[in-house]
Amino acid sequence: MTPDEIYTRLARIEDPKLGNDIVSLGVVDDVTVEPDVVRVRVTLHAPYAPDEEWIAERIREELSDIDREIDLTVPPLPVSDAERPLPSVKNIIAVSSGKGGVGKTTVAVNTAQALAERGARVGLLDADLYGPNVPRMLGDGDGPTLNDETETLTPPERGGIKVMSLGFLVPEKEAAVMRGPMIDSTLERLLVDVEWGELDYLIVDLPPGTGDAQLTLCQTVPLTGAVVVTTPQAVSTDDAHRALHMFGEQSIPVLGIVENMSGFTCPSCGDTHDLFGRGGGKTVAEEYDLPFLGSVPIDPEIRETADDDAHVGTLGEDDTDEAFRDIAGDIANGIGTLRRRGVPN
Repeated sequence: MTPDEIYTRLARIEDPKLGNDIVSLGVVDDVTVEPDVVRVRVTLHAPYAPDEEWIAERIREELSDIDREIDLTVPPLPVSDAERPLPSVKNIIAVSSGKGGVGKTTVAVNTAQALAERGARVGLLDADLYGPNVPRMLGDGDGPTLNDETETLTPPERGGIKVMSLGFLVPEKEAAVMRGPMIDSTLERLLVDVEWGELDYLIVDLPPGTGDAQLTLCQTVPLTGAVVVTTPQAVSTDDAHRALHMFGEQSIPVLGIVENMSGFTCPSCGDTHDLFGRGGGKTVAEEYDLPFLGSVPIDPEIRETADDDAHVGTLGEDDTDEAFRDIAGDIANGIGTLRRRGVPN
C-alpha cells in the first residue's frame, strides 16, 4: 500500500456539492503510510457541517478494508493574516434583513443554538444597537466583564454560546442615541475589543436596513457570508432585494435566503393559514440563483420563549426546531462549499 494508491482510492469520493473529486479539490492535504497506520490529513473549512462530516465518513469507508489504523486528522485552518481583525474566528456570518419585524434576531439566535448543538464553538454578536433584543431572548445572567489591563471585554456565555450586545452595557429601556460615527466606533468595539477566543462561527445579528452598521461590519472584519431573512409578503421581499444588492456591492457572498413566518398551523383545527402570503422567500432565492435555506412557520412557542427569557436550550423536536436545525446545517454546508471552491475568507 502506497500513498499514491490511497490517493487513487480517495479520488473516487465526489464532493456532495461541487461534483469534482475531493483529491482534485485539494481537500486531501497529505497521505502518509506507516507499518501500522495510514495517516490522512484533510482540509475541512466548516466545522460540523453535514456535508463535511459526510466527506470524513466516506474517507473512512473507502479505506475501511485496509488492515491498518486509519488516522484522519483535520488541521486548524491557516490564518492568512495574523494581524487581521478576529484572527481566531474561523467564520463570520451576518444575518440581515431589508426591513424590521421579519424575525431576523429569532433566526440568528436559533441558528447559533443549532450550530452549538452540533458541537461547534459559537459566538453571537447583537449588532442592532438601537434595538438590542438578544439579551432578553437568551435570558438573565451576568453581563460582560472588563479586563482592565487590555481594556477588552470578556463576553458572557448562554447555553455554551458566547454573547455580546450593547443591551448588556446600557440600562434596560434606555435608548442608545447615536449618530453615524458613534455607531461605527461602538460596533467596532463590540467586534474587535471582545475576547471571543477560538470560534468556529460568529453569528452577527445586524439591524434592519442597509446603513452605517452594515457597512461598518462589511469593512471591518472578513465576512465569510451573509444570510438574508424575509417573510413571504411583498413589502418584505422588496427590502430583501435591497439587502442583497448591498452585499453584492460589498462583494460579500450570500449563503442563502430564509423565509420566516411562512404559515400558521391552527392547534385546534390543524389547518394551515398563510397569514403573510406564500413562497416569497423562495421566489427571491430563485431570482438570484441563491440557496433557499428553508421556511420557518409562525410558532407561538418561539414568541413565548423569547419573551420569557428562556430561549437558551429550547430547541426540541417539533417542526420549527427541525427547520432551524436544517437551516443551520445548510449555512455550514454553504460555507464549506465556498471554501472548497476556493473563495477566500
